[in-house]
Amino acid sequence: MDTRQLAAFCEVVDRKSFSQAAERLGVTQPAVSLQIRSLEKRLGTKLLDRSGRRVEPTESGQRLYRAAQRMLAVEGQLLDELAGEDGALRGELTLGASTGPGGTVVPVLLGEFQREHPELTVALSISDTNRVIEQVAERELELGIVGASPRHRGVVFEPFFRDEVILVVPPAHRFAGKEMTLEQLREEPLILMQEGAGVRQVIEDELRRGPVRLRDLDVRLELGLQESARSAVLAGYGVTFISRAAIDADVAAGVLALARVEGLDPAREISLARASGRAETRVAQAFVDYARGRLA
Repeated sequence: MDTRQLAAFCEVVDRKSFSQAAERLGVTQPAVSLQIRSLEKRLGTKLLDRSGRRVEPTESGQRLYRAAQRMLAVEGQLLDELAGEDGALRGELTLGASTGPGGTVVPVLLGEFQREHPELTVALSISDTNRVIEQVAERELELGIVGASPRHRGVVFEPFFRDEVILVVPPAHRFAGKEMTLEQLREEPLILMQEGAGVRQVIEDELRRGPVRLRDLDVRLELGLQESARSAVLAGYGVTFISRAAIDADVAAGVLALARVEGLDPAREISLARASGRAETRVAQAFVDYARGRLA
C-alpha cells in the first residue's frame, strides 16, 4: 500500500480539510484529492464524507485511519533507524514549549544537545500552553514542553521536571525578600499573564485552597506571556507570579527581588506532551533521555 496516499489520508482526517492537508504536505489540493480517490478506488469503499462543512471519515475511514497511523509510525521508525546506523543523530527535531520552560531551561538544553549532535537541526517554537498542546495534537510538533497538563483526548502527558512559581517584586519594594499575608497581597497592584498560561493556572489552583480568589486581587494588567509580565515589573508597574527559572538572572543582578506569600507554595510539574498513538522517533527519545539526565 502506498504510504504517501496513507499520509495524505491521515492529514485530511486530522485537519478535516483537503486544502489544509495540502498546505501541510506542501502539495496542491488536487494532488491530495487524487491520492484519496486512488486509495478509495483501490480499497473499493468510500473513506471520507465530503457532504458537510468539514470532511469527516466514514466508518471504513475510521478503521483505515487507525491502521494507517500504525503503518506510518512503523515506516518512520524504520527510516529513523536506517538513517542512524552509524550512531549519529540526523534530521530535525521539532518541538514547542510554553513561555516558562521555553524561555529559560529548554533553550539551554537544546543548545547543548545540538552541539553534541551537529548533524541534527532543532526547531523550537514558543507559545502559551494551550497552543503548544493543540500543535502537538495536530502533529505539527513532535514534542511539547508545557507548564500545565489539561485533559486533551489527542495528547498524552508525562512528568518532565518541577518548576517553582514565585512572586517577584521591584528590589525597593517593602516586601522584597520578606513574607506577606494574603490580605497584604490584595493591596498590591498585580500583573497577570493571559488565560491559558501555565503559571496563571497554577496560581488560580493554589488560591482555590484558601479564602482568597484571583478575582479578589487587585489585577491591574494582563500582559500576555511571561516576558511581558517580567518587563512590567522591571518598569515598576506592579508585582507578578512567575517561573523562578525565568528571573533567576534578574534576582542575581539585583534588578528584581523575591517575596513570599503566607500559605502559598505554588509549583508546577513541567510536562512532556506527545500526540496519542504517535511512535517516538530516535531523535526525540535521545533528547528526552539527555534532558532528564541534565535536569537530574
